[in-house]
Parts: sequence; C-alpha cells; structure tokens
Amino acid sequence: MNNLIIHNASQVVTCSGFAGKRGKEMSDLQVIENGTVIVTDGFISHILKQDEPVPVDKQYYTTIDASGKALLPGFVDPHTHFVFGGYREEEFSWRMRGDSYMEIMERGGGIVSTTRATRDATEEELMTAGRQRLDAMLRLGITTVEGKSGYGLDKETELKQLRVMQRLNESHPMDIVPTYMGAHALPEEWKGREEAFIDFQIEEMFPLVAQQQLAEAVDIFCEKGVFSIEQSRRYLQAAREQGFQLKMHADEIVPLGGAELAAELNCLSADHLLQASDEGIRALAEAGTVATLLPLTAFSLRENYARAREMIDAGCIVALATDLNPGSAFTASVPLLFALAGIYMKMTPEEAVTAFTLNSAAALGRADRIGSIDIGKQGDLILLQFPSYKFLPYHVGMNMVEHVIKNGKIVV
Repeated sequence: MNNLIIHNASQVVTCSGFAGKRGKEMSDLQVIENGTVIVTDGFISHILKQDEPVPVDKQYYTTIDASGKALLPGFVDPHTHFVFGGYREEEFSWRMRGDSYMEIMERGGGIVSTTRATRDATEEELMTAGRQRLDAMLRLGITTVEGKSGYGLDKETELKQLRVMQRLNESHPMDIVPTYMGAHALPEEWKGREEAFIDFQIEEMFPLVAQQQLAEAVDIFCEKGVFSIEQSRRYLQAAREQGFQLKMHADEIVPLGGAELAAELNCLSADHLLQASDEGIRALAEAGTVATLLPLTAFSLRENYARAREMIDAGCIVALATDLNPGSAFTASVPLLFALAGIYMKMTPEEAVTAFTLNSAAALGRADRIGSIDIGKQGDLILLQFPSYKFLPYHVGMNMVEHVIKNGKIVV
C-alpha cells in the first residue's frame, strides 16, 4: 500500500503551485504550522491544519509522527549527467594548479575524455554505476532527477546511455527524466566537420531517439569553441519538429547570447548562465524560460556564480540543479548546493527551496505533477530532522534528510 499519514509536522512547507514561480513569488512557500499530510494510493489526498481530524481509516495507512520535523516536497534535480564511464580526477588536479576548463578540453581532456571511457563501458557497468549514484542522491532527498546523454557522441553509445536511464527509471525508486544531448561536444572523428555533425544529429539521431521514445527533451552545449548560436538554433528547431522539449547549456564560459536564443525559441530551460547578459536575463523573464543555475559547477571551476539575485529581481523563474558529472562538478551535494545558493548567490532560504522543488520541476515540464505539496500531486516528500526549512542553508554541508517518501512509500 502506498498509503501514508505524516502527522503533526512542525512545518508543512507546501511550495504550493502548478507552474514555475517567478520573481517575488519564489518567496511564498505557504507554510502550514503543525500540519498533517495524507498520501492515498501514491498521491497527496489531504493537507490538514493543526487539530483538523484525519478523515481516513488509519488502519489502512502507515503513520509517521513528524513532531519537531519539517516536511517538504521531494527535491527535483533538473540537470545532471549521472550516466558516464570513467573519472577525471587528474583533470581536477590540473584545474587546481590553474589550468582552465577550455585549456583541458583543447588537450583532449574534458567531455571527450569521458566519451572514450563511456564508449568502452558495457551497458551493465553503466547500470551499476548509475544505480549507485541514484542511491546516493535519493538519500539526500532527491526524488526526481534529469539525466542527459552526451558522453557517447556516436549512435551506439548515445542510445546505450539512454537505454540505461530507461531501465533505471523502471527499476529504481526515483523518477528519471531523460534528455538527449548528442551535441555535448564535437568528437574527434568529426573534427572540422561541425555542420555535418549537426546534420547527423538532425537526420539520423533525432528520428531514432523519438521513434524509440528514449528522451523527453534535447539539449546542446552552446558555447564558444563548441557549438555556435546558429548551429544551436538549427539543432533545436529540428528537435522541436520531432516533438522534443528544448533545453540549452547557455552562456557558461563566455557571453555568447545563449540566454537570448533560449528565450527566442521558448526553451523549457536555459542552464548555467554564468555569463548571461542583462538583455539575456530580461529575455528569459519575458519568455518564461526557466533559468537553471548550477552553483556546484561554479564552485568546482572557481568561476563567478550566476547572478541569481538579478535574475529573481528581473522576474525570472529560477531553478537550482547539481550538474552531477565526472568533470566540472563531481558532486550531488544538496547541502552544499543550498549553502552556496544562499551565501554566494544571495538567494533567501525561501527562494532556494522554491528553486529546488517547484521551479526545478518546471524546468522538466512537470510542475503540474511534482515539486509541491498539493492535492493530486505525487506523494514525493522529505522529512528533515530539524523543525524548519531554514536549516537547509544554515547546517552547512550536512545531510539532514531523515525520511524520503516516493509515491507514498518510505524509501529512505
């Protein structure tokens, strides 16, 4: 039975809403003091205030006494690359001595290095490693995660990555939202033939991925020295014609105009945005494209953080994500994510919670199903060991998630 009563939580942090919240709306968490939440058949059926009677037969429900604990929606991580082969610990040490991300890419490291290791890995090896990473993320309170391909950059390996995500979605408690990122980098065998590589993606890979229903969205690394604005526009427009939702790695290293392109194409989200221009920020706000920010990556790369404060003040829908990957952010630390968002990105605790629940669900096109405690949504919940959500950025670097509930079932 996926029937559960979480009784007398010190705070029920509902984050209530069925679409992404923008600007000042992000501060409204709609907290219920000493509340109770009931999940019936895996979906939230009742949200009760203090002393309201429980209107269900308790013998058919598991009950948790949540006194002194805060109840929140399960965290949603809308940007990861969790299926990959190999590691890049040597490159991390190069960065610590001052080598830049692009310098490492130019000498054959970076994404291309992981591509070689992922091509060599078997599907079962990727399954085992992927499952271990998901288990760790689940313990941190993440109940839905996006996973990108993009470490194959050839037909066989890209499909292998997507199949692994499909199989893990069927077998793991977490929901996995797959994104096809065939244009993550230009592989060695296509060097000097960028336009032909985009043609290969459009003409061969998009129809194949769509036919096999292996991805919901398509992503591209729009960056100087990777894929241009013009190439990104052509790639994404063709993806939309195949029925995919659109996402972009935009303005991470140089201000190329990726945010503006994401807004022009009404992408679901534009991600990274460390170098997004003022005009790009305004365009994202007007278009309603989610600005997905990845502070763990900026931290790991010693880069300036994305301008979350300016984005929120401009009326953007701002989400947070871990960007778990083997190169620029080999971490899924939710506690560190909240600390960085508050201390260095000037986000309030309320804004950060909204950004990693309802708004991150919006970045996946799922704000109508997950990301808040609302009647009719999936029973994806987390219970903290402390009485307030404000401990999330305050208890720096420490996991305080005590229970994780997925579809009304206790999984941690």
